[in-house]
Amino acid sequence: MPQFSYKGRSAGGRLVGGVMEANDSKQVAEFLINAGIIPVDIQVGRPSLVSGNFFKKRASPISLMDILLFSRQMYTLLKAGVPIMQALAGIEETTENPGFVRTVRGIRESLDAGRELSQALAQYPRVFTPLYVSMVQVGEATGMLESIFLRLAFYIDFEMRTRSQVKAALRYPVFVLLTMFVALAIVNLFVIPAFAHIYSNFHAQLPLLTRILISVSHFTVQFWPVLLGIGVGLFWLVRSWTRTVSGHLQWDHLKLRLPVAGKIVHRACLARFARSLALSMQSGMPIVAAMGLIAKVVDNDYLSLKIELMRDAVARGESILQTARSSGVFTPMVIQMIAVGEESGAIDELMQEVAELYEREVKYDLETLNAQIEPILIIVLGVLVLVVALGVFLPIWDLTRAAFGGH
Repeated sequence: MPQFSYKGRSAGGRLVGGVMEANDSKQVAEFLINAGIIPVDIQVGRPSLVSGNFFKKRASPISLMDILLFSRQMYTLLKAGVPIMQALAGIEETTENPGFVRTVRGIRESLDAGRELSQALAQYPRVFTPLYVSMVQVGEATGMLESIFLRLAFYIDFEMRTRSQVKAALRYPVFVLLTMFVALAIVNLFVIPAFAHIYSNFHAQLPLLTRILISVSHFTVQFWPVLLGIGVGLFWLVRSWTRTVSGHLQWDHLKLRLPVAGKIVHRACLARFARSLALSMQSGMPIVAAMGLIAKVVDNDYLSLKIELMRDAVARGESILQTARSSGVFTPMVIQMIAVGEESGAIDELMQEVAELYEREVKYDLETLNAQIEPILIIVLGVLVLVVALGVFLPIWDLTRAAFGGH
């Protein structure tokens, strides 16, 4: 079946466009008219990538904010009794991101073809995670779709806040490290060679530290293209290694053991696990199915493997407490909460409390991250400045002392 690209005007006068499969242009026009769109242009084939409008639409990524707004709008409209198709049409009209407009339009087309909402969402795995799709599927089965969208909105809001806090916390140390790297490059390539030229005229024995600095600087000046190539090669090798299954698993395990940052990553992953488990169980999802989905969204392959092993053990009849203890990745507090939850039958509520507790701890850790890293950066920077200063000025002091001693 051929593909047709089309442009049209919505009921509000807004220009819309997209691609769809049809037998002929007449069928495309009928579909647009039935959808409340006045056809403006219909052509066979996909639009050219060099087209200005289409390039801009392709360049619009779908962010968590788009999914958050979608979830909140679906909750509000469904709670007000608006049918799903009408709700999606309203969201399509008000969405500003062209990429997400095409996604919503594709969901509507899938619903027109007789699919369930969860099946329509599953066609966009890069937009909607397996947990998101499964939650919607549970909502469809239980008749609690609007409350599911509300819980998903809260969950996505937590993800957005956490990522924003991480970026803000890392901005300062990354800036300091880049500044140190640039400063060292300038000193090695320009400052030390200038002093080395001056010292060569004295024909005197230089201190060991000065000779080391001059040798390093000379090597850097002579072979900087090779060093740059080695750096790029190492970066490429590490990146390729982390993209393999075993390499990414080992890298994610290493991230949990990093000083300072490791505990933050660990707590953030545990908060995501606890909130996802609470959300799944509150929605009525079986524990085995819930843990299978949580393993895909916990954002750490090492923890995902441990959760999958827990799921298999629970499926064999073991308790959640036993599997959590044997996994070796949960803190004593989480294990204690799981133990109390199994006894009281309120694991979902206790996991919600665990999630909120770890979210507060992660927020505090991120807010104080600069205070924890700053002493380390100051010490490293101080040592570098001291080494360079001694290496550069020791010969001057020695020569000055020798000159005064000679008089």
